[in-house]
Amino acid sequence: MEDPLPLARDLIRRRSVTPADDGAIGLVAGWLERRGFRCTPLRFGEIENLWATRGEGGPHFCFAGHTDVVPPGDGGWSCDPFAAVERDGLLFGRGAVDMKGAIAAFVAALPERSPGRISLLITGDEEGPARDGTARVVDWLRARDEVPDMALVGEPTSVAVLGDTIKIGRRGSLNAVLRVEGVQGHVAYPDRADNPVHRLIAGLASLLAQPLDAGTAWFPPSSLQVTSIDVGNAATNVIPARATARLNIRFNDLHDAASLEARILRAMDAAGARCVAEFDRSADAFVTRPGPFVEALRRAVRRSTGVEPRLDTGGGTSDARFLAPLCPVAELGPVGTTMHKADECVPVAELRALSALYASVMAECLHGSVAPAGT
Repeated sequence: MEDPLPLARDLIRRRSVTPADDGAIGLVAGWLERRGFRCTPLRFGEIENLWATRGEGGPHFCFAGHTDVVPPGDGGWSCDPFAAVERDGLLFGRGAVDMKGAIAAFVAALPERSPGRISLLITGDEEGPARDGTARVVDWLRARDEVPDMALVGEPTSVAVLGDTIKIGRRGSLNAVLRVEGVQGHVAYPDRADNPVHRLIAGLASLLAQPLDAGTAWFPPSSLQVTSIDVGNAATNVIPARATARLNIRFNDLHDAASLEARILRAMDAAGARCVAEFDRSADAFVTRPGPFVEALRRAVRRSTGVEPRLDTGGGTSDARFLAPLCPVAELGPVGTTMHKADECVPVAELRALSALYASVMAECLHGSVAPAGT
């Protein structure tokens, strides 16, 4: 096993803030080609992606990750966020945790030879709109019948110590913009107007009054949150002509986006609101239930770290949602305490321990008896 530190440093020094690549994908491809991988660059729109494979037959293990990062922000850094500074046993830089460090750890863990097939799906569009990244590569793989048997995403899932949490699913996410039309008028003559604010509030109150569900074995209850109600009315004596609300629903696997959209429209209709709705289905819920793949990951964590991992579905969305329709998928990576923060950093010792953990994961999944299983 190699030291992941050199590649992690080189990747952090690439200013790959979405959608910029700054050579990050090519850097990973170069490292993989020297290790016998066949690398296929895939550009969709302005996004650089990479599909790299080595070996034939099964089982087929895929590691997925992203080289793009969020902006460093306006301040708070004690060093250049793209300088890959090492200090007091820590490697500082944007992407050290999320998730250039994990990519470096996986590449360093690659065995010289192994049964089956190893692939890497690396994208530059995870932190952004996520339209021309993993989702497009998955379509490309389907068209070529190159479907992995299992996939691991290197997101920073660990909470307190390396390996303490494996994410086996994520909630879905639906955004909605509701525009309710009314009739403008004087507040002293409400009979001559139609107040859209009242109808909008009534519809929202109906949605909030009844919980979406009580949760499932793997997910907490679904949550509807109103994030904005806007009228833009500067006058105190005018009933406005229109009102707008924005909301987000984080939902479990009891729902899909279509059913939730219908629920919203029914509530607005029942409130008598003339509503035009815009929906953005940013993610569907998924879960990889415990089976051979998940158990292999748990064995690898116990063997490598001595930690008993917890299975979890919390947090936001990730690119695992695009892989879930293809094969069993889970997420396992470093401690995420500093991700997206100023002075994002990873302990160098943890980076090396993560590489050892990934080596153990590949041993379990490629040499063990992990067969394809349903999600």
